[in-house]
Amino acid sequence: MLPTLRQLQYLKLLAEHGSFSRAAEAAHVSQPALSAGVQELEKVLGSPVVERTRGAVQLTAVGAEAVKRAEDVLARTEDLVEAARNAGKPLCGRFRLGVIPTIAPFLLPATLPRLKDRHPALRLFLREDLTPRLVAQLKAGQLDAAVIALPYEAAGIDHARIGYDEILAAAPAGHPLALAETLGAGDLEASDLILLEDGHCLRDQALAAIDIETPRGDDVFAASSLHTLVQMIDAGLGVSFLPRMAVTAGLTQGSGVVTRPISVSGAGAAPRREIVVAWRAGSSRAAEARMLAEALTLD
Repeated sequence: MLPTLRQLQYLKLLAEHGSFSRAAEAAHVSQPALSAGVQELEKVLGSPVVERTRGAVQLTAVGAEAVKRAEDVLARTEDLVEAARNAGKPLCGRFRLGVIPTIAPFLLPATLPRLKDRHPALRLFLREDLTPRLVAQLKAGQLDAAVIALPYEAAGIDHARIGYDEILAAAPAGHPLALAETLGAGDLEASDLILLEDGHCLRDQALAAIDIETPRGDDVFAASSLHTLVQMIDAGLGVSFLPRMAVTAGLTQGSGVVTRPISVSGAGAAPRREIVVAWRAGSSRAAEARMLAEALTLD
């Protein structure tokens, strides 16, 4: 005997909600029905998948491994259904797209109208989140594709390029760095930097590009978003990095923040990040993700 898709779905929901009652509600079935389905799954596997304790549900080692594999099976099954429904009709119907916060507000307003014109039957569902969580959601089948920035190591993920985005230095007006036309990597010191909070890939990409170690200590300023970062720079708290797409979109408009290009080599190369549309390797919607990358291409 093999587990049914319904049984795997019950287990996945149980892992997500940590409660039989909430999992049953999410599955739109009664709690006894969900409990019976999980028990049948345990018979098929020959081992318990959950430990039933008062007020809580804990996965066993077998259960945790089963959830990991169930996510892949269910994601591929959903891909099959979507592919069958939209056969011969690319970018038609539901498409779940994740976007990181340092790209979403600056890329999407300029490109989504063009995408809608090209694919009027597309129903785009957007989710903004940090790269690690978007990649996890891609692998779990919760997203069809995600717009992220490279370099970022993620096994089992394929991608297509949208374009490159230069990383600029940003300083308050009157700061010595604001007086130069172009900055060298040595002009920026870790002690002066304000950074985005840990988890934002732009933070690590910028530091790696100019070979500065991540500042450590409780006295290091960190911002939760690019908008907050601009306010902190404008207040004279330090200097930082901003993506050119954000500056072009007007992020620093009305502030006293000045941006300058950075040269990181004798050839005058500028630090940059690669903006891509990423998807789970083997996804049936890979061709659509590539089409999406073409529609979102940076000018």
